[in-house]
Amino acid sequence: MERICQSCGMPMPSDELLGTNADGSHNNDYCTYCFQQGEFTQDCTMDEMILHCVEFLDEFNKGLEKPITREEAIAMMKEAFPEFKRWKK
Repeated sequence: MERICQSCGMPMPSDELLGTNADGSHNNDYCTYCFQQGEFTQDCTMDEMILHCVEFLDEFNKGLEKPITREEAIAMMKEAFPEFKRWKK
């Protein structure tokens, strides 16, 4: 199963993309953009994270046969994010 960041949903196929714990070891749950030295890099709500992530939609859509719209992306994230460790209530 592919690792995805439990904060932003980004795929983490290689260890270079993994965040780091306070002791410098890799963190398998969060990407380097969300988690460094044992702390989240941004203090934000789930909705703020979704709006941040949707800014990278063009990058995500590259190479897709049927690109998804901004609205579709937001809807997908609103469904997926509540299941992620960071946002689970």
